[in-house]
Amino acid sequence: MTKLSVNINKIATLRNSRGGDVPNLLKVAADIQEFGAQGITIHPRPDERHIRYQDAYNLKPIVTTEYNIEGNPIDKFIQLVLDVKPTQVTLVPDGDDVLTSNAGWNTVANQLYLQEVIAVFKEAGIRTSIFVDPDLKMVEAAAKTGTDRIELYTEHFASEFEKGNKDAIKPYAEAAVLAHQLKLGINAGHDLSLNNIQFFKQHISNLAEVSIGHALISESLYLGLENVVSMYLNKLK
Repeated sequence: MTKLSVNINKIATLRNSRGGDVPNLLKVAADIQEFGAQGITIHPRPDERHIRYQDAYNLKPIVTTEYNIEGNPIDKFIQLVLDVKPTQVTLVPDGDDVLTSNAGWNTVANQLYLQEVIAVFKEAGIRTSIFVDPDLKMVEAAAKTGTDRIELYTEHFASEFEKGNKDAIKPYAEAAVLAHQLKLGINAGHDLSLNNIQFFKQHISNLAEVSIGHALISESLYLGLENVVSMYLNKLK
C-alpha cells in the first residue's frame, strides 16, 4: 500500500495569519494521524512564513507515524534535521524567493553536492529522498548520489491531467520503473489531489509514499465545512 503523508504547511499558514495558536499545529498533526494518515510532512523555509523551525522540534514527540521534513539543505536546515532526526529528509532545490517548489534537482550538475549532503544525513540514520523531475537522466544520476528514495515532482502531471491529457503520466511511469531497477524507493508529490491520485497510483509501480498538503487541506474546507456549520447551528439553538 502507498503511504499518505500529509503536509501541514497550510495549517501553519492559517495559524500565522492571526499571530496566535489557532489552529493548533500539534493538535492537527495528532488528529491527522488518528484519522489514519501514515505520515506528517513539513517544509520549513528560511523566512518561516508557514512552518517555523521551532515547529519542527515541537512536532517530534507528536508524530508517531513517519516524520518527513522537506527543504533546501542550507546550513540552518541541515542542523535542524540533524537535531530532530525525522524518519525522512526530502531535499528540495528551493530558492529563497520561490512561493512553492517548482522544479526537481539537476542531479547531474549537483551530484557531488548532493552526495556530500546525503552522506551527512545517512550517517545520522535518517532516510533520504531527493525531489526530481520525471527525467530518466536525472533519475539515473540520482541513484549515484547515495539517496534512498526519489520524490517525483508531479506538478506537470497534475496540470495536464486537469486538461484531460492522461498521457502525461507516461514519463512518470517510466521514471518509476527505472528508479525501481536502480533500487531507489519512489515517493511523489505536488498538486496531487482527490481528482488525480487514484489514476496516478494505478500507473506508478512501487509507489511508496505520496506527500499531499495544499489540495488535501483545500478539499477539506468543502468536504468538512458542512459538518462544522451544522455543529455551530446546533450550539446556537
